Amino acid sequence: MTAKVVYLGDLRTEATHLRYGSTIETDAPVDNHGKGERFSPTDLVATALATCIVTTIAILAPSIDITGAECQVEKIMTSSPRMIGEIVVTIDFPKSGPYTEDEKKRLQQIAENCPVHKSLHPDCKRTIVFNWP
Repeated sequence: MTAKVVYLGDLRTEATHLRYGSTIETDAPVDNHGKGERFSPTDLVATALATCIVTTIAILAPSIDITGAECQVEKIMTSSPRMIGEIVVTIDFPKSGPYTEDEKKRLQQIAENCPVHKSLHPDCKRTIVFNWP
């Protein structure tokens, strides 16, 4: 098992990683009767894409230092059915570059093939914007 999730009431959950003991809480969003004080479950999905992209780049391209890279995540929901319609991840690479054209191409390919990217439903559009120094 990976995690244990406990429903805390008031549309809030607490998830505990069973191996490491770290915890996260979620709230339903305000527009869906929640408090919106924590990440929503769909926020976590969108954020997981960004964290997976930079982690996978760091694993598969260790000779290219991306320490300090920052991602902005935008989750766009659809209403019928209620689901994530699009996730936009904008990655600002650190100014420690420059990055060669081959490196840029490799990093883009890695990003588009990270496990979360590959796991999302095909109806969920994924837009990745690469900002190079």
